[in-house]
Amino acid sequence: MKSARADTERVGFALVGLGHLTVSQLLPAFAETRRCRPVALVTGDRAKGMAVAARYGIAPGSVYDYQTFDRIRDDRAIDVAFVVLPNSMHAEFTVRAAEAGKHVLVEKPMATSVPECLDIIAACREAGRRLMVAYRIQYEPHHRRVRQMIRDKRLGTPRHALLYFGHNQGAAGQWRLDQRLAGGGALPDIGLYCLNTIRFLAGEEPVETVATLHSPPGDGRFREVEESVDWILRFPSGLSASCGASYSVHRSDYCRVMGSEGWAELSPAFSYPGPVLRTSHPSGHDPRAESVETIRLPRTNQFALEMDHMAECVQLDRIPETPGEEGLRDQYVMDAIYKAAKTGRAVALENTL
Repeated sequence: MKSARADTERVGFALVGLGHLTVSQLLPAFAETRRCRPVALVTGDRAKGMAVAARYGIAPGSVYDYQTFDRIRDDRAIDVAFVVLPNSMHAEFTVRAAEAGKHVLVEKPMATSVPECLDIIAACREAGRRLMVAYRIQYEPHHRRVRQMIRDKRLGTPRHALLYFGHNQGAAGQWRLDQRLAGGGALPDIGLYCLNTIRFLAGEEPVETVATLHSPPGDGRFREVEESVDWILRFPSGLSASCGASYSVHRSDYCRVMGSEGWAELSPAFSYPGPVLRTSHPSGHDPRAESVETIRLPRTNQFALEMDHMAECVQLDRIPETPGEEGLRDQYVMDAIYKAAKTGRAVALENTL
């Protein structure tokens, strides 16, 4: 399964989809990677593809469309297909990439249903290709620092967490507001950051959830998908996490984990420029006072970090830290959140993995 390239040679990536994320974040991030290079593009807009290819030194013959996508099998420069398409297209193009002999990095959410996630995992396993879900937060240093603080009991026993991500989604007509393309609204798009982050920080799987959904009457943007979602996750250790996401608020994103002996807060928590980490503990001089510290780690490009991790796994034949099973777990939980909201009852989460 190891790449045919030397460990010192950069791994070739094909960017599948030339939407805003690819053009404004992923392609510029290659300049900050240590192991990666863009070598191919896949797009439904030939003119756009050729213009972007010229900007990044990609050969015109390595610009594919969705109909000719399977020809990437013969492009030896491509090691990894990075699938950056509307959610409902993830399963088809991840499976096709694996069948073409390419490793796959797929944007989150991994798919729009549990069966699709299972199909993706099976296809990559059968093809002997590595599969990674692009959970950039898990590679970001501030989040990793909070996780280590929890592991080291620096917050005492974690009791409660608050996580929220919201912004104004914009005008109607975009694919994120189309149930067929997105598979849902605020939950799978931005709520997933809260869900995956608390699972990552806690290091355990939730056992129960309760939830509510809301779409404001009269707002045509939300005829098909939810505008907002609020849910609570309960974990075996006793940790309770209150989470929320909205498509109709001024940009807000934060995460605070509160323990018996301190708290850690990331605010912003999920934005591209990077989080700010603050912690609080009882003062060693006066137990009635708080010692609050701001921890600023060196700036990193989150997209470069995740792509370098994928490249390293290809070069050294390692399993990514966020494999397909990670995306599958999130899909199970999202399904339970929707069920809890629909029924108005708590839904137990069975550990099926």
